[in-house]
Amino acid sequence: MSLPTRSSILKNKLTRTVIRVVIATGISSVITQLVTIREFLTQFSGNEFTISLILFSWLIISGGGTLLAGFCQNVRHTASIRLLLILSVLLVCLSPVQILSIRLLRDVVFTHGTDTGFYPTFAFIFFTVTPYALLIGFVLPFSLFVIRTNHSGYSGTRMYITDAIGDVAGGALFSFALVYLVTPFQAVFLANLPLLVFSYMLRDSKSKRHPLFILPFLLSFFILFSCMLLERKTLLPAEGKLVHYQESRYGRISVHQDGEQFTLFKDGIPVFSNQNLSLAEEIVHYPLAQIPHPERILVISAEGGIMDEIEKYKPKSVDLVELDPELTPILFTYGLIKNIEGLNVIHTDARIFLKKTDATYDAILINIPEPETYQLNRYFTVQFFADVKNHLSKAGIVSFSVEGFDNYLAEPQREKLSSLYATVKPQFNNVLLIPGQRVFFLCSDNPLTAAIPGSLDQKNIETRYIKGFFSGNITQQRMEYVNSQIDSQAPVNTDVSPRLMRIMFSQWFKKFSTSPHIFAILLIVFLVIYILRTTKEAFVLFSTGWMTMGCETLVIFAFQIFFGYIYFQIGLIVTVFLAGLLPGAFFGEKLKGKGKWLLGGIDILLIVLMAVFIIAVRYWSSYLNEISFLVFGFMISLLCGFQFPIALYLERNRPSAVTRIFSSDLMGASLGTLVTSVVCIPFVGIVNTAIILVIFKIISLIVAFTIHENH
Repeated sequence: MSLPTRSSILKNKLTRTVIRVVIATGISSVITQLVTIREFLTQFSGNEFTISLILFSWLIISGGGTLLAGFCQNVRHTASIRLLLILSVLLVCLSPVQILSIRLLRDVVFTHGTDTGFYPTFAFIFFTVTPYALLIGFVLPFSLFVIRTNHSGYSGTRMYITDAIGDVAGGALFSFALVYLVTPFQAVFLANLPLLVFSYMLRDSKSKRHPLFILPFLLSFFILFSCMLLERKTLLPAEGKLVHYQESRYGRISVHQDGEQFTLFKDGIPVFSNQNLSLAEEIVHYPLAQIPHPERILVISAEGGIMDEIEKYKPKSVDLVELDPELTPILFTYGLIKNIEGLNVIHTDARIFLKKTDATYDAILINIPEPETYQLNRYFTVQFFADVKNHLSKAGIVSFSVEGFDNYLAEPQREKLSSLYATVKPQFNNVLLIPGQRVFFLCSDNPLTAAIPGSLDQKNIETRYIKGFFSGNITQQRMEYVNSQIDSQAPVNTDVSPRLMRIMFSQWFKKFSTSPHIFAILLIVFLVIYILRTTKEAFVLFSTGWMTMGCETLVIFAFQIFFGYIYFQIGLIVTVFLAGLLPGAFFGEKLKGKGKWLLGGIDILLIVLMAVFIIAVRYWSSYLNEISFLVFGFMISLLCGFQFPIALYLERNRPSAVTRIFSSDLMGASLGTLVTSVVCIPFVGIVNTAIILVIFKIISLIVAFTIHENH
């Protein structure tokens, strides 16, 4: 047996070092991506469309970086190692800088405290993530080229699996540890330390002798450490002062003080204030004035000062349901809500609470913000109102509200109010709309009255805003106008067909006098050009990437719809989808010789799995839990990972094929994310979106069986 030569030892050492760098890069990139998503959610009001725009931008830019790497496949051995080292250190620097830029530039690019339109939001996201995402897309195939300078036959699938190992490790680390224990910049610091260490191991003998070689590593560490120390300072408000900051697993909580006013922000949205008297009075007295003696009250999410108003009725018990257990102690600490007698705080999702409790209530006060996200929309569906009705006493009342208007209802607002009316009316004999800064829906089987001040006088309930301003603001003319604008035949809002989300999406564009049509046309043109210029093997991977991210988007939105806490679960969902790629790619490499028949067979299995998903969501949605969606995601990614080595095999594993296949997967994933979330789900619902994905995969199946094998 011959002993290994010095040359072979050095080759193996280089390969092992590059593999470590690739794994560390995967850990760093996934954690950076998840922190980026959460950061954008806090800056742009927790909107799921924001998640889609981030994933789309990240994936399509990464695909561009992968294509760019194809031009560097013939770089000399020494130069390629040094370039990989430089790029890895640059990634370490860009990771915290990206998070920092999101925080600091948001109020520079946009007016502080204002909403942003679709196109400005998309542009801000796209250009913010471009440097890091472009580099991530470049590094993976380039790392393969570095190894191939010594091992020309090194498999692209092995590199794909290596990257997936790092991705899964990063996702698991974030989902099961970092999200509970550390702040965003602390997570980025911990995520990038392995990459910094393994990048240092790429140095060659010449670099070791250079006195300034260590400086880039020290600079990178300084940037990581400095951003971690400056975490709180990067969140200081433009007005007032930050008196409390906390990262909860359900979102970012901060309390701002301006004079005597305390305002609590959740994910960047002001949700509590100790000086919003008028809203507190409306929330409480509009419904409770309708009931002779409200004894048991359920409050789904509170408002500043609400308990002071409820206390005036001397109820026997008040159940307050808040999802985040970190939130209510802060509310009590800063006097945002009062701990009145009989108050029972319940930390769970309100829909889950209603399904599990046997309690009945005289009044259920739903204080949920505008249904601008799928998480909030689930509190305005026919399924939710049916659960609410089941927990009302015979003379009970339900109230909720949405954004109001001054003198004229714009068409999206009219459609929204009509859809809500059509959704809630079948559950109750009487539905009364009271217009104002917010339009209140009062729902009961008993008669309802708009003469709120008179009812309160009879009960000897003292108010300030309602007593002084109600009659002047809520006129008979305004009442008649809003009721005359309601279309009782409007489409009903349901869990799996979120009609309100389509309306809110249209309202988002009309609010800024823009249209989604230009974006849709550009997207279609890009899609057609890309498909016409790609190979059949690459198209199958393109459709697979589309299917993977389309299904991941479906699961993300389904979690919002059915379970309501995506901020916490986003890391777990991403990790599960990444985890399936590992065994899929491994077994695909073993069986790749079966060629197009196996490629087509996997497409058939994907179609069958999607059919099962459609049936389950359509007919058994009430029986589905979190695990069922995660298992579905794992199976989808397992099958999609199976196809990658087969496509590489059919393309003869050439360097040009590697970049083409890698980029096709990323391009398909990016477009699948965007089309599924922005076009399909809001307009046709989850079930029909899944059917569209099946149709796209059928086209891929037909293409797979037309591939000519040359092996």
